[in-house]
Amino acid sequence: MPTPITKLLVANRGEIASRIMRTARQLDIATVAVFSDADVDAPFVADADEAVRLPGSSATDTYLRADLLVAAARTTGADAVHPGYGFLSERAEFAQACVDAGLVFVGPPPGVIEAMGSKVRAKEIMSAAGVPVLPGATTGDDLEAVGRAAEEIGFPLLVKATHGGGGRGIRVVEQSGGLVEAIQSARREAASSSGGGDVFLERYVTLPRHVEVQILGDVHGNVTHLFERECSLQRRFQKVVEEAPSPAVDPALRTLMGDAAVAAARAIGYVGAGTVEFLLDPEGHFYFLEVNTRLQVEHPVTEMVTGLDLVLVQLLVAEGQPLPPDVLGASIRGHAVEARLYAEDVPAGFLPATGRVHRFSIPGGPGLRVDAGVADGSTVSVHYDPLLAKVVAHGATRDEACRRLAAALDDAVLHGVVTNRDLLVGILREPDFRSGQLDTSYFERHDPVRLSRSRHHDGAPEIHALAAALAGQEERRAAAPVLESVPSGWRNVVNAPQSTTYSSAGGRLEVHYRIRTSRGGRTVEAEVNGEGLGEVPLRASSPRHVDLELAGVRRVVSVHRVGDVSYVDSGLGSSELFEEPRFPEPRDLEAPGSLLASLPGTVVRTVVRAGDHVEAGTVVVVLEAMKMEQPVRAPRRGTVKEVAVSAGQVVDVGAVLAVIEEPVDGEAEG
Repeated sequence: MPTPITKLLVANRGEIASRIMRTARQLDIATVAVFSDADVDAPFVADADEAVRLPGSSATDTYLRADLLVAAARTTGADAVHPGYGFLSERAEFAQACVDAGLVFVGPPPGVIEAMGSKVRAKEIMSAAGVPVLPGATTGDDLEAVGRAAEEIGFPLLVKATHGGGGRGIRVVEQSGGLVEAIQSARREAASSSGGGDVFLERYVTLPRHVEVQILGDVHGNVTHLFERECSLQRRFQKVVEEAPSPAVDPALRTLMGDAAVAAARAIGYVGAGTVEFLLDPEGHFYFLEVNTRLQVEHPVTEMVTGLDLVLVQLLVAEGQPLPPDVLGASIRGHAVEARLYAEDVPAGFLPATGRVHRFSIPGGPGLRVDAGVADGSTVSVHYDPLLAKVVAHGATRDEACRRLAAALDDAVLHGVVTNRDLLVGILREPDFRSGQLDTSYFERHDPVRLSRSRHHDGAPEIHALAAALAGQEERRAAAPVLESVPSGWRNVVNAPQSTTYSSAGGRLEVHYRIRTSRGGRTVEAEVNGEGLGEVPLRASSPRHVDLELAGVRRVVSVHRVGDVSYVDSGLGSSELFEEPRFPEPRDLEAPGSLLASLPGTVVRTVVRAGDHVEAGTVVVVLEAMKMEQPVRAPRRGTVKEVAVSAGQVVDVGAVLAVIEEPVDGEAEG
């Protein structure tokens, strides 16, 4: 007999926690959140009926503590636990701990998770079940044996974490010389993100597509699939844009891949929602990668093309109910595309970004869905994945879905942290993507920085700088304690124009302007970086909006000022402008040759010591930020004068990591 769930603890955070609670509420299931110190004000905490604090901020101290999660369920009287994705969602020990505590684990049985938790064991089971697999080998401490196995597989190859997912613990090795370092680095990263440091080797397929199939099973023996998702657009083996169905899969191939996925599910007695991941080569052959024994980040695209709620199905199956008829008879309707909005600096090499989100608004409407983990005022910390939101669009055709998603992202208001929004819009408008020409090497052919720039129009920085300056003077006039009626910039004797200087990602912007008032209205005589813009009609201006006309084209520009930073949005794109002080105070300069942290993080290890000679590109320090290792390299050749940090130390942006002296002319370096 089915046993209804009455109270559900969500053992996760961010957008997925909120999304699970949304469906639970529809089923009249009370919800419990758990939160770390870093997440005390996060939106998902307020979305729950009850919330339990997990002391600490790091994932290791909080969301990866099975004992604390089970204790929270007991304290609140929860009778079920949903693990979401990531963290402990694919840890058999956690599922077993829930079962031992008398809790319903919303996921497959612990034995299934254990079998699929090892990608090596999973490949053995799938091979026996007749599912195509790639050649590979396990690694150990015998480096000679590892080297021989690598030669048998052939280069290039992949070093992959045996446990976990999300792109962590994966390295491409082009030749034998980089094998040992790749294994060591992958082990450290995998241990940090999933708690397990084992890795294995696998053949690297050139120009493959990453296609996965959604599977569902129940305790009554029903197993089915909900078609495929295309997940080929990846950076660092982490997905950026996903869609359903795949533009590369025709009905015949869909049947073959679906049958293979169901065979894989039956081979392990799968129960609940999961995903069978495949590599699809250019010739149309597919190979088993792994089974994700959890809900996927990209599950919304499947929901939008089938009309199903996968979390609802998970909860029904967990209660012991059979798969509903609409699941067993599902069909594909239209096309859906999902973009992952990250806090990251694309031009800086996809470095994760942190900080406060001042404004976060993405347009909704028919065919649009936003699963967000942040809101106005949220803080993005260094401790977790930098995913801010998933933005999904559905349309009758793939082209319609892409257009709808690009428009929504283009109109989004995102102030405070650096995001990959411009890259996402650039991808969605890029011809190869629009024609479905994708594989996992897409970013090797299409420069992410250039794609990011495609959203911005010529002249945008200058126009935005002028608008920010005009909005700033309106704000100052509104706050003036005396002579409020005096026009901005008024002088007894006409003198120099008003001026404001900004710094931005595109460089320095120096604005000079005079506002003139006549019976015909107001105009602005302006120049930016010495280039005159002429007499510009100023139809309206306020501290938040500027309506001006340049070269016969009228634009309304939105300005949001936070301290010395102006966030500017218009049809030309978005700009972040830092107002430079008129009278800067002198400050101490860092020692010449200082190597500074470009992002906040924890020092994993220092690679060099004082006195070492380094070449340009030599790894000096390795930082960990948001569960990813970030090597910091020497910008030039020289001698290490000082290493200013040590392993385990937490550093902020701009912290001195090391000091490297340039060699004296003629000095020999050994």
